[in-house]
Amino acid sequence: MKTTCPYCGVGCGVEVRADVQGWQVSGDLQHPANAGRLCVKGAALAETLIPAGRLLWPLVDGRRVSWQSALDSVAERLQKIIQQHGPNAVAFYASGQLLTEDYYVANKLMKGFIGSGNIDTNSRLCMASAVTGYKRALGADAVPCCYEDFARAEVIVLVGSNAAWTHPVAYQRLVQAKQQNPALRVVVIDPRRSASCDLADLHLPLAPGSDSALFNGLLHWLAQGGYGDSAMQPHLDQVPETLAAAAEWTSERVAQTCELPQQDIQAFYRLFAAHQRVLTLWCMGINQSSSGSDKCNAILNAHLFSGKIGQPGSGPFSLTGQPNAMGGREVGGLANQLAAQMDFTPENSDRLKRFWQSERVATQPGLKAVELFQAIGRGEVKAVWIMGTNPAVSLSDGNAVAQALQRCELVIVSDVMRATDTNAFADILLPAQAWGEKNGTVTNSERRISRQRAFISPQGEARPDWWMLAQVAQRLGYGTAFSWQHPAEIFREHAALSGFENQGRRAFDISGLAQLSNNEWDDLQPLQWPVNGDYPQGCARLFATRRFYHPDGKARLLPVTPAGPRVVVSRSWPLMMNTGRIRDQWHTMTRTGLVPRLLQHYSEPFVALHPDDALRYGIWPDALVRIQSRHGWMLTRAILTEDQTPGTLFVPMHWNQQYSAEGNVDRLVAPWRCEHSGQPESKQTPVRIQPWQSDWQGTLFLRDNVTPAAVNWWCRIPVADGIARFSLAHQGDPRRWLQTMLKPEWTLQQAGDEQAFYHLIAWHRGEVQLAFYAAARRPVTDDALIATAFQQPPASSASRFALLAGRAMLEEARGKTLCSCFGIGEQQITAAIRQGALSCAALGQQLKCGTNCGSCLPELKKLIEQHAPQQAEAVSGRSA
Repeated sequence: MKTTCPYCGVGCGVEVRADVQGWQVSGDLQHPANAGRLCVKGAALAETLIPAGRLLWPLVDGRRVSWQSALDSVAERLQKIIQQHGPNAVAFYASGQLLTEDYYVANKLMKGFIGSGNIDTNSRLCMASAVTGYKRALGADAVPCCYEDFARAEVIVLVGSNAAWTHPVAYQRLVQAKQQNPALRVVVIDPRRSASCDLADLHLPLAPGSDSALFNGLLHWLAQGGYGDSAMQPHLDQVPETLAAAAEWTSERVAQTCELPQQDIQAFYRLFAAHQRVLTLWCMGINQSSSGSDKCNAILNAHLFSGKIGQPGSGPFSLTGQPNAMGGREVGGLANQLAAQMDFTPENSDRLKRFWQSERVATQPGLKAVELFQAIGRGEVKAVWIMGTNPAVSLSDGNAVAQALQRCELVIVSDVMRATDTNAFADILLPAQAWGEKNGTVTNSERRISRQRAFISPQGEARPDWWMLAQVAQRLGYGTAFSWQHPAEIFREHAALSGFENQGRRAFDISGLAQLSNNEWDDLQPLQWPVNGDYPQGCARLFATRRFYHPDGKARLLPVTPAGPRVVVSRSWPLMMNTGRIRDQWHTMTRTGLVPRLLQHYSEPFVALHPDDALRYGIWPDALVRIQSRHGWMLTRAILTEDQTPGTLFVPMHWNQQYSAEGNVDRLVAPWRCEHSGQPESKQTPVRIQPWQSDWQGTLFLRDNVTPAAVNWWCRIPVADGIARFSLAHQGDPRRWLQTMLKPEWTLQQAGDEQAFYHLIAWHRGEVQLAFYAAARRPVTDDALIATAFQQPPASSASRFALLAGRAMLEEARGKTLCSCFGIGEQQITAAIRQGALSCAALGQQLKCGTNCGSCLPELKKLIEQHAPQQAEAVSGRSA
């Protein structure tokens, strides 16, 4: 079975096979997005196909009910609120995890028949600024480029994106392009030295939030040097005023604003100007800003003015964060757009009225994500249906979001998992189908539509999201318009609408697929829109003819006034905090948190800070620290690294109350957002940091049917089937804390002193039930050895004492896992380097690390740089 990965916007093709050991997942060699590659998350997809934690049946007010009863309750409660308070008192909050068919039905129900614009999506947190930038410049939300351009480019600019971790397969295509064309130059623009800098010929660690100044300066440089494309000028509008706005941004001023050496800025400008095939890739570091839309337009200005768009190897390319954020944009999933990428205009509303045969089509935009939950908190929106996302964790100002959901009269959640931070507030829970169970389409970053196919039976009573929505619509009295029996019928309607009264005026047009039979839809091969009479087989690149989608056919430059973060650092809040993704986790961990090997690289929430900042604030490596902003606080583990610019912090966005106490970073993020796109400023939050003291820290291994006692700080890490590891920190005596968990029938093996040091192994009938290790600071344990003891109890006295010690006495530990694909640790890699494996290829041959998805290669290279000189000195010393 061929299907599509449900993680990032790369949209990798996946092949799934069944054998005696279960499902086997591999990359689809024929899929154009990945050509067989998968990152470690995609390669571990089969390990997520488990019933653990699933929401298996509908729940209303905490009670299990039939689907009939649940759907009746949803419809009756929504109808009551609409009748009493009007359609704007209800809202939907959707997700880039939904399939296009699900998204289409949700948008049609809310905007077409309930009659409110109040449907928004977590894509608002991801791509809204890019959407605004494209629409203002090009007249349409139309990404011009494709992945093939990576191999055609002469210069690739990676800005606000750690693609090595967030889009690993796309990044490996960059690595391959560089290997095949050593003349290719790569510029990485990022305040921190991320893993993606491994590929950089030039790294610009600019001041956080200063990207607009850098690209305004680039536009001025291009204008001053005569690098504008004369053939492009007749196709551009607003050129004089845009150049005038950029004129004051000399390289000297840019250097001062961005806190960069002027020679480095000029080196970047020269590279951009001297080559025609320039590709600029950007992601959340640009979009998640209070001026994110203007940052996008500053990038687009440079490409349009210099004519670097619409040709192979050239263009402005936003990397989508989610598997179907683009599909949601196509169907009107954002509150400020209608279906088929139409804007809110009287003409478009009327067009939808006629197509949908509904008199209730919304005529005004709805509430965008942040303001939607603020309206819920004020009681203006009284009902919200949340689909496949976890806003209590992912939205900024998380404490206020939780309070809003607590107050909301009606919270409906359709989700795959039973326990999430958001589900805790639900009045009605509806079990949705998961990846492998649902059937539909998704669209990736390069506009490529691919099929997600079902290959396993749904768990419990799980149903498709589109089916739930259609069933509720029928109960609300809109049955004829929601009478589909198969997702292919929804797709055909969506495709037909994209071409309805289009005549080439709208970029999104897949009307060439509107007549697909169910079998043809099921067999649909990946292809890029538009798909119509002009492009029956799809279209790889847009704007080659230099015709754009504004009414006059021109593209527009946009005068940009650079603006920094909404709130700057101060004496009280001296550090600037950045949030983002890490390599092996996805969103709020509802799927990747189930897979032990995906928690080997980083198993706990952490903050990365520069050693100088650590010294200033009295923080030692691995210490627990408290980070606080004006909006909230969190506890996390400190990692010291010179990859961080002094004065800045980086904290992952993934952890939540299901996996860690006080580990949710979005509670700290202010609800500031871009006034044009509504996208929150998640990248620049002024904070302060201090050590957090506890009497002891501990590591606890136990079987999942045992509940740990209350503790001040904890983090849960699955390590094997039925076994969990907890990192702990608490006050008082660890012995007293542990006593409440011990059972009388257990046999105890203990070691300790008068202080915080205390180890205990609990046995019952020859099996390990619990293993506990405490010390003043985090104890160092061999997690693999301990987890194995739960499955294969140690038989000898020496192995039992090793278990009590928490590590083998004679074997060198693996250290922190760097290669999640093969479970290879840092100490193993370091030992191999010292033995003469002085290249990634040599390490791969000896240990296999780096030979699968390639995500660990930047870290392997860093270790080689650190330890190869030591190895060379040792060899030299022996020779002497």
